[in-house]
Amino acid sequence: MRKLLVTSCTVLFCMQLSLSTSTSYAADNKNSGANNNPSNTSNTADRAKRQIPIDQTVITQHKTTILDKKIAYSATTGTQPVWDEQGNPTATLFYTYYQRTDIKDNSSRPLVISFNGGPGSASVWMHVAYTGPRVLNVDNEGYPLQPYGVKSNDYSILDVADIVFVNPVNTGYSRVLPDAEGKMPSKDEQQKMFFGVNADVSYLAEWITTFVSRNERWRSPKYLIGESYGTTRVSGLALELQKNQWMYPNGVILVSPTDIGIERNGPVKAANRLPYFAATAWYHKALAEDLQQLDLTPLLAEVENFTINQYLPALAKGSFIDDEEKQRIAKQVSHYSGLSVTEVLQSNLDIDTDYFWKTLLRERQQTVGRLDSRYLGIDEKTVGARPDYNAELTSWLHSFTPAINDYLRTELNYKTDMKYNMFGPVHPWDRSNDHSGENLRLAMAQNPYLNVMIQSGYYDGATNYFDAKYTMWQLDRSGLMKNRLSFKGYRSGHMMYLRYEDLKQSNQDLRDFILSSLPKPDQAAKY
Repeated sequence: MRKLLVTSCTVLFCMQLSLSTSTSYAADNKNSGANNNPSNTSNTADRAKRQIPIDQTVITQHKTTILDKKIAYSATTGTQPVWDEQGNPTATLFYTYYQRTDIKDNSSRPLVISFNGGPGSASVWMHVAYTGPRVLNVDNEGYPLQPYGVKSNDYSILDVADIVFVNPVNTGYSRVLPDAEGKMPSKDEQQKMFFGVNADVSYLAEWITTFVSRNERWRSPKYLIGESYGTTRVSGLALELQKNQWMYPNGVILVSPTDIGIERNGPVKAANRLPYFAATAWYHKALAEDLQQLDLTPLLAEVENFTINQYLPALAKGSFIDDEEKQRIAKQVSHYSGLSVTEVLQSNLDIDTDYFWKTLLRERQQTVGRLDSRYLGIDEKTVGARPDYNAELTSWLHSFTPAINDYLRTELNYKTDMKYNMFGPVHPWDRSNDHSGENLRLAMAQNPYLNVMIQSGYYDGATNYFDAKYTMWQLDRSGLMKNRLSFKGYRSGHMMYLRYEDLKQSNQDLRDFILSSLPKPDQAAKY
Protein backbone atom coordinates (compact mmCIF):
# COMPACT_ATOMS: atom_id res chain seq x y z
CA MET A 1 0.00 0.00 0.00
CA ARG A 2 1.43 3.42 -0.91
CA LYS A 3 1.00 6.59 1.12
CA LEU A 4 -0.18 9.75 -0.61
CA LEU A 5 0.78 13.05 0.97
CA VAL A 6 -1.72 15.39 2.55
CA THR A 7 -0.46 18.96 2.82
CA SER A 8 -1.55 22.06 4.71
CA CYS A 9 -3.81 19.88 6.85
CA THR A 10 -6.07 19.27 3.82
CA VAL A 11 -6.69 15.78 2.49
CA LEU A 12 -5.62 15.53 -1.14
CA PHE A 13 -5.49 11.80 -1.49
CA CYS A 14 -6.54 8.81 0.55
CA MET A 15 -6.13 5.06 0.18
CA GLN A 16 -8.92 2.72 1.19
CA LEU A 17 -8.94 -1.07 1.16
CA SER A 18 -12.37 -2.63 1.65
CA LEU A 19 -13.11 -6.27 2.32
CA SER A 20 -13.01 -7.09 -1.37
CA THR A 21 -11.38 -4.19 -3.18
CA SER A 22 -8.61 -1.61 -2.93
CA THR A 23 -9.30 1.83 -4.35
CA SER A 24 -7.32 5.07 -4.53
CA TYR A 25 -9.35 8.25 -4.72
CA ALA A 26 -9.12 12.03 -4.40
CA ALA A 27 -11.10 13.73 -1.65
CA ASP A 28 -11.70 17.19 -0.27
CA ASN A 29 -12.64 18.14 3.28
CA LYS A 30 -16.31 17.36 2.72
CA ASN A 31 -15.94 13.81 1.51
CA SER A 32 -12.68 12.53 2.99
CA GLY A 33 -14.21 10.02 5.43
CA ALA A 34 -14.80 6.32 5.08
CA ASN A 35 -17.61 5.06 2.84
CA ASN A 36 -17.87 7.91 0.37
CA ASN A 37 -16.44 6.15 -2.65
CA PRO A 38 -19.44 4.83 -4.63
CA SER A 39 -17.28 2.40 -6.60
CA ASN A 40 -16.78 0.33 -3.44
CA THR A 41 -20.48 -0.38 -3.03
CA SER A 42 -23.07 -2.12 -5.16
CA ASN A 43 -26.28 -0.55 -3.92
CA THR A 44 -27.78 2.12 -1.70
CA ALA A 45 -27.94 -0.18 1.33
CA ASP A 46 -24.20 -0.90 1.07
CA ARG A 47 -23.39 2.79 0.75
CA ALA A 48 -25.42 3.58 3.85
CA LYS A 49 -23.70 0.97 6.02
CA ARG A 50 -21.46 2.48 8.67
CA GLN A 51 -18.05 0.81 8.66
CA ILE A 52 -14.40 1.67 9.02
CA PRO A 53 -11.92 1.18 6.14
CA ILE A 54 -9.68 -1.82 6.75
CA ASP A 55 -6.48 -0.20 5.49
CA GLN A 56 -6.22 3.56 5.15
CA THR A 57 -3.89 6.48 5.84
CA VAL A 58 -4.46 10.21 6.00
CA ILE A 59 -1.33 12.36 6.40
CA THR A 60 -1.16 15.98 7.51
CA GLN A 61 1.82 18.30 8.01
CA HIS A 62 2.38 20.45 11.08
CA LYS A 63 4.80 22.63 13.00
CA THR A 64 5.13 23.18 16.72
CA THR A 65 7.50 24.38 19.42
CA ILE A 66 8.86 22.03 22.08
CA LEU A 67 11.19 23.30 24.82
CA ASP A 68 11.57 26.56 22.86
CA LYS A 69 12.71 24.72 19.73
CA LYS A 70 10.66 24.73 16.52
CA ILE A 71 10.12 21.35 14.89
CA ALA A 72 8.18 20.09 11.87
CA TYR A 73 6.27 16.84 11.95
CA SER A 74 3.72 14.74 10.09
CA ALA A 75 0.66 13.13 11.62
CA THR A 76 -0.57 9.91 10.04
CA THR A 77 -4.01 8.74 11.08
CA GLY A 78 -5.38 5.54 9.70
CA THR A 79 -6.20 1.90 10.04
CA GLN A 80 -4.03 -1.17 9.63
CA PRO A 81 -5.32 -4.77 9.59
CA VAL A 82 -4.79 -7.57 12.05
CA TRP A 83 -4.15 -10.72 10.00
CA ASP A 84 -4.87 -14.34 10.87
CA GLU A 85 -2.47 -17.18 10.05
CA GLN A 86 -4.00 -17.52 6.59
CA GLY A 87 -3.42 -13.82 5.85
CA ASN A 88 -7.07 -12.80 6.17
CA PRO A 89 -7.98 -9.55 7.96
CA THR A 90 -9.76 -10.29 11.27
CA ALA A 91 -9.79 -6.75 12.69
CA THR A 92 -8.49 -3.32 11.86
CA LEU A 93 -6.74 -1.04 14.35
CA PHE A 94 -6.94 2.73 14.29
CA TYR A 95 -3.70 4.55 15.07
CA THR A 96 -2.08 7.98 15.00
CA TYR A 97 1.61 8.21 14.12
CA TYR A 98 3.68 11.36 14.71
CA GLN A 99 7.02 11.62 12.97
CA ARG A 100 9.47 14.51 12.83
CA THR A 101 10.01 15.55 9.23
CA ASP A 102 13.07 17.72 9.80
CA ILE A 103 15.21 14.66 10.59
CA LYS A 104 17.10 13.29 7.58
CA ASP A 105 17.93 9.85 9.01
CA ASN A 106 15.55 8.15 11.47
CA SER A 107 17.53 4.92 11.75
CA SER A 108 18.83 5.94 15.18
CA ARG A 109 15.76 7.94 16.18
CA PRO A 110 13.64 6.27 18.90
CA LEU A 111 10.10 5.07 18.21
CA VAL A 112 7.64 5.07 21.13
CA ILE A 113 4.66 2.70 20.85
CA SER A 114 1.89 3.88 23.16
CA PHE A 115 -1.09 2.05 24.69
CA ASN A 116 -3.68 2.94 27.27
CA GLY A 117 -5.50 0.40 29.40
CA GLY A 118 -8.94 -0.56 30.61
CA PRO A 119 -8.92 -3.19 29.24
CA GLY A 120 -11.22 -1.60 26.71
CA SER A 121 -9.90 1.96 26.81
CA ALA A 122 -8.94 3.90 23.71
CA SER A 123 -5.44 5.35 23.36
CA VAL A 124 -6.83 8.83 23.90
CA TRP A 125 -5.60 9.76 27.36
CA MET A 126 -1.84 9.82 26.78
CA HIS A 127 -2.41 10.88 23.15
CA VAL A 128 -4.02 14.25 23.86
CA ALA A 129 -2.89 14.82 27.43
CA TYR A 130 0.66 13.52 27.85
CA THR A 131 3.27 12.78 25.19
CA GLY A 132 1.67 13.95 21.94
CA PRO A 133 2.20 17.37 20.32
CA ARG A 134 -1.29 18.55 21.33
CA VAL A 135 -2.80 18.36 24.82
CA LEU A 136 -6.20 18.85 26.40
CA ASN A 137 -7.40 22.34 27.25
CA VAL A 138 -7.39 22.13 31.08
CA ASP A 139 -6.35 24.42 33.91
CA ASN A 140 -3.04 24.06 35.74
CA GLU A 141 -4.43 21.38 38.07
CA GLY A 142 -6.04 19.36 35.25
CA TYR A 143 -9.67 20.45 35.54
CA PRO A 144 -11.55 20.86 32.22
CA LEU A 145 -12.06 24.23 30.59
CA GLN A 146 -14.56 25.25 27.94
CA PRO A 147 -14.50 25.57 25.05
CA TYR A 148 -13.29 21.99 24.90
CA GLY A 149 -10.35 21.24 22.68
CA VAL A 150 -6.59 20.90 22.52
CA LYS A 151 -3.62 23.23 22.65
CA SER A 152 0.11 22.93 21.96
CA ASN A 153 2.12 20.64 24.21
CA ASP A 154 5.35 22.53 24.85
CA TYR A 155 6.83 19.47 26.61
CA SER A 156 5.97 16.63 24.20
CA ILE A 157 8.70 14.01 23.72
CA LEU A 158 8.30 14.37 19.94
CA ASP A 159 11.54 16.34 19.93
CA VAL A 160 13.50 13.17 20.81
CA ALA A 161 11.23 10.33 19.61
CA ASP A 162 8.50 9.54 17.10
CA ILE A 163 5.27 8.22 18.62
CA VAL A 164 2.49 5.90 17.48
CA PHE A 165 -0.71 5.71 19.54
CA VAL A 166 -2.43 2.36 19.02
CA ASN A 167 -6.09 1.58 19.73
CA PRO A 168 -6.67 -2.12 20.44
CA VAL A 169 -9.70 -3.93 19.01
CA ASN A 170 -13.08 -2.24 19.73
CA THR A 171 -11.47 0.93 21.15
CA GLY A 172 -11.33 4.23 19.30
CA TYR A 173 -12.25 3.41 15.70
CA SER A 174 -10.72 -0.09 15.84
CA ARG A 175 -13.15 -2.91 15.09
CA VAL A 176 -13.55 -6.67 14.63
CA LEU A 177 -14.15 -7.56 10.98
CA PRO A 178 -16.51 -10.10 9.41
CA ASP A 179 -15.02 -13.05 7.57
CA ALA A 180 -14.98 -13.44 3.77
CA GLU A 181 -18.61 -14.58 3.86
CA GLY A 182 -19.62 -11.50 5.83
CA LYS A 183 -20.17 -13.38 9.10
CA MET A 184 -18.97 -11.89 12.37
CA PRO A 185 -17.14 -14.22 14.76
CA SER A 186 -19.10 -15.21 17.86
CA LYS A 187 -18.48 -13.57 21.23
CA ASP A 188 -16.51 -16.61 22.41
CA GLU A 189 -14.45 -16.60 19.21
CA GLN A 190 -13.72 -12.90 19.59
CA GLN A 191 -12.55 -13.41 23.16
CA LYS A 192 -10.12 -16.12 22.06
CA MET A 193 -8.86 -13.90 19.25
CA PHE A 194 -8.57 -10.56 21.05
CA PHE A 195 -10.02 -10.17 24.55
CA GLY A 196 -7.66 -11.66 27.09
CA VAL A 197 -4.24 -11.08 28.61
CA ASN A 198 -2.40 -13.38 26.23
CA ALA A 199 -4.57 -12.99 23.12
CA ASP A 200 -4.17 -9.22 23.40
CA VAL A 201 -0.39 -9.44 23.52
CA SER A 202 -0.20 -11.96 20.68
CA TYR A 203 -2.18 -10.06 18.03
CA LEU A 204 -0.71 -6.67 19.01
CA ALA A 205 2.84 -8.00 18.60
CA GLU A 206 1.97 -9.11 15.07
CA TRP A 207 0.37 -5.71 14.37
CA ILE A 208 3.45 -3.85 15.66
CA THR A 209 5.71 -5.90 13.38
CA THR A 210 3.61 -4.96 10.36
CA PHE A 211 3.64 -1.31 11.38
CA VAL A 212 7.41 -1.25 11.90
CA SER A 213 7.98 -2.94 8.54
CA ARG A 214 5.63 -0.65 6.62
CA ASN A 215 7.21 2.45 8.13
CA GLU A 216 10.80 1.18 7.81
CA ARG A 217 11.58 1.48 11.53
CA TRP A 218 13.38 -1.81 12.14
CA ARG A 219 16.66 -0.05 12.89
CA SER A 220 15.13 2.44 15.30
CA PRO A 221 15.45 1.99 19.09
CA LYS A 222 11.97 1.06 20.31
CA TYR A 223 10.12 1.91 23.51
CA LEU A 224 6.82 0.56 24.81
CA ILE A 225 4.72 2.78 27.06
CA GLY A 226 1.48 1.67 28.68
CA GLU A 227 -0.85 3.22 31.22
CA SER A 228 -2.92 1.29 33.80
CA TYR A 229 -3.92 -2.04 32.17
CA GLY A 230 -1.64 -0.92 29.35
CA THR A 231 1.26 -1.76 31.70
CA THR A 232 0.14 -5.41 31.71
CA ARG A 233 -0.02 -5.17 27.92
CA VAL A 234 3.46 -3.72 27.36
CA SER A 235 5.05 -5.97 29.99
CA GLY A 236 3.77 -8.98 28.04
CA LEU A 237 4.65 -7.41 24.71
CA ALA A 238 8.30 -6.97 25.71
CA LEU A 239 8.86 -10.73 25.76
CA GLU A 240 6.37 -11.53 22.98
CA LEU A 241 8.15 -9.16 20.60
CA GLN A 242 11.53 -10.66 21.45
CA LYS A 243 10.40 -14.29 21.46
CA ASN A 244 8.08 -14.46 18.45
CA GLN A 245 8.80 -11.32 16.41
CA TRP A 246 12.58 -11.11 17.06
CA MET A 247 12.19 -7.42 17.89
CA TYR A 248 14.15 -6.20 20.92
CA PRO A 249 12.92 -3.04 22.70
CA ASN A 250 15.22 -0.61 24.47
CA GLY A 251 12.75 0.45 27.12
CA VAL A 252 9.40 -0.16 28.77
CA ILE A 253 7.57 2.62 30.62
CA LEU A 254 4.86 1.62 33.09
CA VAL A 255 2.50 4.52 33.85
CA SER A 256 0.25 3.92 36.88
CA PRO A 257 0.92 0.18 36.69
CA THR A 258 -1.36 -2.72 37.57
CA ASP A 259 0.08 -5.70 39.47
CA ILE A 260 1.30 -7.09 36.08
CA GLY A 261 0.65 -10.58 37.40
CA ILE A 262 2.75 -10.13 40.55
CA GLU A 263 0.64 -11.32 43.51
CA ARG A 264 0.13 -8.95 46.45
CA ASN A 265 -3.04 -10.22 48.11
CA GLY A 266 -3.85 -10.41 51.80
CA PRO A 267 -1.77 -8.35 54.25
CA VAL A 268 0.47 -6.91 51.52
CA LYS A 269 -2.50 -5.55 49.57
CA ALA A 270 -4.02 -4.03 52.72
CA ALA A 271 -0.78 -2.51 54.00
CA ASN A 272 0.26 -1.01 50.67
CA ARG A 273 -2.78 1.31 50.67
CA LEU A 274 -1.68 3.33 53.69
CA PRO A 275 0.87 5.63 51.98
CA TYR A 276 -1.80 6.53 49.41
CA PHE A 277 -4.32 7.19 52.20
CA ALA A 278 -1.79 9.48 53.87
CA ALA A 279 -1.09 11.40 50.65
CA THR A 280 -4.80 11.95 50.01
CA ALA A 281 -5.56 12.98 53.58
CA TRP A 282 -2.59 15.36 53.52
CA TYR A 283 -3.80 16.95 50.28
CA HIS A 284 -7.25 17.59 51.77
CA LYS A 285 -5.75 18.85 55.06
CA ALA A 286 -7.42 16.04 56.97
CA LEU A 287 -4.36 15.05 59.06
CA ALA A 288 -3.20 16.21 62.47
CA GLU A 289 -1.13 19.39 62.57
CA ASP A 290 2.22 17.62 63.14
CA LEU A 291 1.79 15.74 59.84
CA GLN A 292 0.07 18.53 57.95
CA GLN A 293 3.05 20.84 58.44
CA LEU A 294 5.37 18.35 56.71
CA ASP A 295 5.93 18.45 52.97
CA LEU A 296 4.44 15.47 51.12
CA THR A 297 7.76 13.76 50.31
CA PRO A 298 9.10 13.43 53.89
CA LEU A 299 5.61 12.50 55.11
CA LEU A 300 5.39 9.62 52.64
CA ALA A 301 8.89 8.41 53.54
CA GLU A 302 7.76 8.20 57.16
CA VAL A 303 4.53 6.37 56.30
CA GLU A 304 6.30 3.94 53.97
CA ASN A 305 8.76 3.04 56.72
CA PHE A 306 5.91 2.36 59.16
CA THR A 307 4.02 0.37 56.51
CA ILE A 308 6.86 -2.01 55.74
CA ASN A 309 8.33 -2.43 59.21
CA GLN A 310 5.26 -2.32 61.47
CA TYR A 311 1.90 -2.28 59.69
CA LEU A 312 2.52 -5.23 57.35
CA PRO A 313 3.88 -7.53 60.12
CA ALA A 314 0.89 -6.61 62.30
CA LEU A 315 -1.59 -7.47 59.55
CA ALA A 316 0.22 -10.76 58.94
CA LYS A 317 -0.58 -11.81 62.53
CA GLY A 318 -4.32 -11.64 61.79
CA SER A 319 -6.54 -12.39 64.78
CA PHE A 320 -3.56 -13.58 66.84
CA ILE A 321 -2.10 -10.10 67.21
CA ASP A 322 -2.09 -9.09 70.90
CA ASP A 323 -4.42 -6.30 72.04
CA GLU A 324 -1.68 -3.87 72.97
CA GLU A 325 0.00 -4.06 69.58
CA LYS A 326 -3.35 -3.88 67.79
CA GLN A 327 -4.28 -0.70 69.65
CA ARG A 328 -0.87 0.85 68.93
CA ILE A 329 -1.01 0.02 65.22
CA ALA A 330 -4.62 1.22 64.93
CA LYS A 331 -3.71 4.54 66.52
CA GLN A 332 -0.83 5.07 64.08
CA VAL A 333 -2.89 4.00 61.05
CA SER A 334 -5.56 6.47 62.15
CA HIS A 335 -2.95 9.19 62.49
CA TYR A 336 -1.67 8.61 58.95
CA SER A 337 -5.01 7.97 57.20
CA GLY A 338 -7.22 10.68 58.68
CA LEU A 339 -9.79 8.10 59.84
CA SER A 340 -10.73 7.49 63.48
CA VAL A 341 -9.14 4.81 65.64
CA THR A 342 -12.59 3.25 66.02
CA GLU A 343 -12.99 2.97 62.23
CA VAL A 344 -9.57 1.36 61.89
CA LEU A 345 -10.31 -1.18 64.63
CA GLN A 346 -13.76 -1.93 63.26
CA SER A 347 -12.03 -2.65 59.91
CA ASN A 348 -9.68 -5.13 61.64
CA LEU A 349 -6.83 -2.79 60.62
CA ASP A 350 -7.70 -3.43 56.93
CA ILE A 351 -9.31 -0.29 55.47
CA ASP A 352 -11.33 -0.74 52.30
CA THR A 353 -10.64 1.86 49.60
CA ASP A 354 -14.33 2.44 48.84
CA TYR A 355 -14.92 3.20 52.50
CA PHE A 356 -11.96 5.61 52.57
CA TRP A 357 -13.20 7.52 49.50
CA LYS A 358 -16.63 7.84 51.07
CA THR A 359 -15.56 8.56 54.64
CA LEU A 360 -12.47 10.78 54.65
CA LEU A 361 -14.42 14.01 54.05
CA ARG A 362 -17.81 12.84 55.31
CA GLU A 363 -18.10 15.76 57.73
CA ARG A 364 -17.63 18.13 54.77
CA GLN A 365 -20.33 16.18 52.86
CA GLN A 366 -17.86 15.37 50.08
CA THR A 367 -16.30 12.23 48.59
CA VAL A 368 -12.86 11.89 47.01
CA GLY A 369 -12.09 10.45 43.59
CA ARG A 370 -10.82 6.95 42.92
CA LEU A 371 -8.33 7.49 40.09
CA ASP A 372 -7.37 10.94 41.33
CA SER A 373 -8.32 11.74 44.90
CA ARG A 374 -7.84 15.46 44.46
CA TYR A 375 -11.24 15.45 42.74
CA LEU A 376 -14.30 15.92 44.95
CA GLY A 377 -17.81 14.53 44.57
CA ILE A 378 -21.14 14.95 46.28
CA ASP A 379 -23.48 12.07 47.10
CA GLU A 380 -27.20 11.94 47.73
CA LYS A 381 -26.51 10.71 51.26
CA THR A 382 -23.50 11.26 53.46
CA VAL A 383 -24.00 7.83 55.05
CA GLY A 384 -22.94 4.70 53.21
CA ALA A 385 -19.87 2.63 52.43
CA ARG A 386 -18.92 3.88 48.97
CA PRO A 387 -19.34 6.97 46.75
CA ASP A 388 -22.20 7.22 44.28
CA TYR A 389 -19.79 7.82 41.38
CA ASN A 390 -16.13 8.40 40.49
CA ALA A 391 -15.72 12.15 40.64
CA GLU A 392 -12.59 12.25 38.47
CA LEU A 393 -13.82 10.02 35.63
CA THR A 394 -16.90 12.10 34.91
CA SER A 395 -14.71 15.20 34.73
CA TRP A 396 -12.30 13.55 32.33
CA LEU A 397 -14.93 12.08 30.02
CA HIS A 398 -16.76 15.35 29.47
CA SER A 399 -13.50 17.04 28.43
CA PHE A 400 -11.59 14.28 26.60
CA THR A 401 -14.49 13.03 24.46
CA PRO A 402 -15.27 16.25 22.57
CA ALA A 403 -11.58 17.10 22.36
CA ILE A 404 -10.45 13.87 20.63
CA ASN A 405 -13.43 13.80 18.27
CA ASP A 406 -12.86 17.40 17.20
CA TYR A 407 -9.09 17.05 16.97
CA LEU A 408 -9.14 13.97 14.74
CA ARG A 409 -11.67 15.50 12.36
CA THR A 410 -10.61 19.16 12.16
CA GLU A 411 -6.83 19.10 12.66
CA LEU A 412 -5.86 15.62 11.47
CA ASN A 413 -8.62 15.41 8.84
CA TYR A 414 -9.67 11.88 9.68
CA LYS A 415 -13.38 11.83 8.95
CA THR A 416 -15.71 8.92 9.57
CA ASP A 417 -19.23 8.28 10.83
CA MET A 418 -17.95 5.57 13.16
CA LYS A 419 -18.26 6.25 16.88
CA TYR A 420 -14.99 6.82 18.70
CA ASN A 421 -15.15 4.34 21.58
CA MET A 422 -13.61 5.92 24.67
CA PHE A 423 -14.39 2.55 26.27
CA GLY A 424 -15.28 -0.34 23.99
CA PRO A 425 -17.00 -3.72 24.36
CA VAL A 426 -14.20 -6.15 25.26
CA HIS A 427 -15.64 -8.00 28.24
CA PRO A 428 -15.57 -10.64 29.54
CA TRP A 429 -11.77 -10.31 29.54
CA ASP A 430 -9.77 -13.50 30.05
CA ARG A 431 -7.32 -12.70 32.86
CA SER A 432 -6.06 -16.26 33.29
CA ASN A 433 -2.36 -17.12 32.99
CA ASP A 434 -1.20 -13.55 33.53
CA HIS A 435 2.58 -13.85 33.73
CA SER A 436 3.28 -10.40 32.31
CA GLY A 437 5.58 -9.36 35.17
CA GLU A 438 7.66 -12.52 34.90
CA ASN A 439 7.67 -12.07 31.12
CA LEU A 440 9.04 -8.56 31.53
CA ARG A 441 11.74 -9.84 33.88
CA LEU A 442 12.71 -12.53 31.38
CA ALA A 443 12.74 -10.01 28.54
CA MET A 444 15.12 -7.82 30.58
CA ALA A 445 17.35 -10.80 31.32
CA GLN A 446 17.51 -11.73 27.63
CA ASN A 447 18.08 -8.17 26.48
CA PRO A 448 20.84 -6.16 28.24
CA TYR A 449 19.64 -3.01 26.44
CA LEU A 450 16.17 -3.18 28.01
CA ASN A 451 15.44 -0.64 30.77
CA VAL A 452 12.20 -0.09 32.73
CA MET A 453 10.79 3.07 34.30
CA ILE A 454 7.66 3.34 36.46
CA GLN A 455 5.65 6.58 36.76
CA SER A 456 2.92 6.98 39.39
CA GLY A 457 0.78 9.70 40.93
CA TYR A 458 0.62 9.88 44.73
CA TYR A 459 -3.15 10.52 44.68
CA ASP A 460 -4.07 7.51 42.54
CA GLY A 461 -6.28 5.17 44.55
CA ALA A 462 -6.88 2.62 41.79
CA THR A 463 -3.26 1.66 41.08
CA ASN A 464 -1.58 3.26 44.07
CA TYR A 465 2.01 4.38 43.94
CA PHE A 466 3.25 2.15 46.77
CA ASP A 467 1.89 -0.90 44.95
CA ALA A 468 3.94 0.31 41.97
CA LYS A 469 7.06 0.48 44.12
CA TYR A 470 6.32 -2.99 45.46
CA THR A 471 5.96 -4.28 41.89
CA MET A 472 9.36 -2.81 41.03
CA TRP A 473 10.95 -4.42 44.10
CA GLN A 474 9.50 -7.83 43.22
CA LEU A 475 10.14 -7.65 39.47
CA ASP A 476 13.76 -8.75 39.78
CA ARG A 477 14.23 -10.33 43.18
CA SER A 478 17.79 -11.33 42.30
CA GLY A 479 18.79 -7.67 42.33
CA LEU A 480 21.03 -8.25 39.32
CA MET A 481 19.04 -5.86 37.10
CA LYS A 482 17.85 -3.25 39.59
CA ASN A 483 20.20 -0.68 38.05
CA ARG A 484 17.89 -0.84 35.00
CA LEU A 485 14.73 -0.19 37.06
CA SER A 486 13.61 3.26 38.20
CA PHE A 487 10.58 4.92 39.84
CA LYS A 488 9.19 8.46 39.50
CA GLY A 489 6.37 9.86 41.64
CA TYR A 490 4.17 12.92 41.01
CA ARG A 491 1.76 15.11 42.99
CA SER A 492 -1.33 14.11 41.08
CA GLY A 493 -3.35 10.99 40.30
CA HIS A 494 -3.69 8.15 37.79
CA MET A 495 -3.14 10.51 34.85
CA MET A 496 -0.45 12.53 36.60
CA TYR A 497 0.27 14.49 33.42
CA LEU A 498 -3.02 16.43 33.66
CA ARG A 499 -1.47 18.70 36.28
CA TYR A 500 0.70 21.27 34.52
CA GLU A 501 3.81 20.89 36.69
CA ASP A 502 3.62 17.11 36.35
CA LEU A 503 3.06 17.30 32.59
CA LYS A 504 6.30 19.20 32.38
CA GLN A 505 8.24 16.96 34.77
CA SER A 506 6.89 13.59 33.61
CA ASN A 507 7.71 14.34 29.97
CA GLN A 508 11.19 15.42 31.01
CA ASP A 509 11.59 12.18 32.95
CA LEU A 510 10.55 10.29 29.81
CA ARG A 511 12.95 12.30 27.71
CA ASP A 512 15.81 11.63 30.12
CA PHE A 513 14.93 7.93 30.30
CA ILE A 514 14.93 7.55 26.53
CA LEU A 515 18.17 9.44 25.99
CA SER A 516 19.99 7.75 28.88
CA SER A 517 18.93 4.25 27.79
CA LEU A 518 20.17 4.61 24.21
CA PRO A 519 23.33 2.56 23.79
CA LYS A 520 26.53 4.48 23.26
CA PRO A 521 28.15 4.09 19.84
CA ASP A 522 29.56 0.59 19.46
CA GLN A 523 28.17 -0.50 22.87
CA ALA A 524 27.46 -4.23 22.54
CA ALA A 525 24.44 -5.91 24.13
CA LYS A 526 26.22 -8.22 26.54
CA TYR A 527 26.76 -8.85 30.24
